[in-house]
Amino acid sequence: METLVHTDALTRFGYALSDATRTQILLNLRTAPRYPSELADDIGVSRQIVSNHLACLRGCGLVVAVPEGRRARYELADPRIGHALDDLLGLVLAVDPNCCAKHGCTP
Repeated sequence: METLVHTDALTRFGYALSDATRTQILLNLRTAPRYPSELADDIGVSRQIVSNHLACLRGCGLVVAVPEGRRARYELADPRIGHALDDLLGLVLAVDPNCCAKHGCTP
């Protein structure tokens, strides 16, 4: 049973990272909590787009909203998410572009 929980968590994390905007949001939040307007400005997308992606990330359990009056500040749900992102950023992948193009997995 515990394996299913871990598998589900990894699947949700992978889904979150499968979108460039969600990835940028997570990378921004790994250094400090942020407001949606700040994230939108830093990433270069509309606030509505950020809001939609934050809802997805909340649903995946990766971020939490901390109410501050009429605003909400977002942060990673667990500091280990930031450590995992740092570890992933440190990876160096040897990619065969021909293989990726053949299987449709190019970004």
